[in-house]
Order: sequence, then C-alpha cells, then structure tokens
Amino acid sequence: MGITRGKDHKRRATGGKRVALHKKRKHEMGRPAASTKIGAKRVHTVRCRGGNMKYRAMRLDSGNFAWGTEVCTMKVQIQDVVYNASNNELVRTKTLVKNAIVLVDAKPFQNWYQNHYGTEIGKKKQKGVSKFAEEWVRHPSFAPGGL
Repeated sequence: MGITRGKDHKRRATGGKRVALHKKRKHEMGRPAASTKIGAKRVHTVRCRGGNMKYRAMRLDSGNFAWGTEVCTMKVQIQDVVYNASNNELVRTKTLVKNAIVLVDAKPFQNWYQNHYGTEIGKKKQKGVSKFAEEWVRHPSFAPGGL
C-alpha cells in the first residue's frame, strides 16, 4: 500500500467520494515516523526529492534546552520522558517527540547560575533563629530581673 500525503483517499466537503484520477505519485510519498528513543546518538540519512538529504534521529542522548526565565540555553543530557499529552505509550516507551516533557541534567544550568549570580542554587537554607532574634535574647532588658 504505502504511506501517502495525497488527499485522494479523503471525501469531499459535501461528503461525496473522490474519483481516483491517477495512481499514487512519488511526490505524494510519506514515510513512517522516526520514533526517536533515548540512547547513544544514532542518525540515519534519508534521500529526498532532488537528491537532498534528511536526517532521522533513531536515538538521542542530549539536546539543546533553554531556561526561559533566565534566558540561558545549553546542550544537556536527556534523562527521561516524564509526560506526553498526546499518548501515554510514548512516555512508557521513552519516545522523544515535539512537545514531550523530558527530564534533563540540571548541573550545567546550576553552574551557569553560580557563575552568573555568584550564589548557589538548589541548596536548602539552614533553619535557625535570625540574627535580630539572637540579639534581642541577649539584650539586658530580656534577662531575668530586667534592667
């Protein structure tokens, strides 16, 4: 049969059937989806019309990701596919497609943030009494017996 991008198989706007005027043509040809997975980089080339080449990613382990609020973009490792609105099977099989929510390595972004702002990100602050409270407790008026 073959995958086609033509519209001969569809019905008209009125609901009537289209009459096949010709066979399938080479320029109407479609190809199966790449179904890119997470793994060591593997890319296949596909010859296209006019001798041009397209590149199909069979497996990828990294990508170019942006931290939008900080205007920072860098190449980082992809760790997992977390969510896909179109199909849960794409999450289960860890298939990389457009608009998939993926988990990436945060270390390059953390290093950039530390170099840019001079503060570490992702570290929890120590829970303790504030300096003002400590000074207030040491104040003589707070001591037993008062001033």
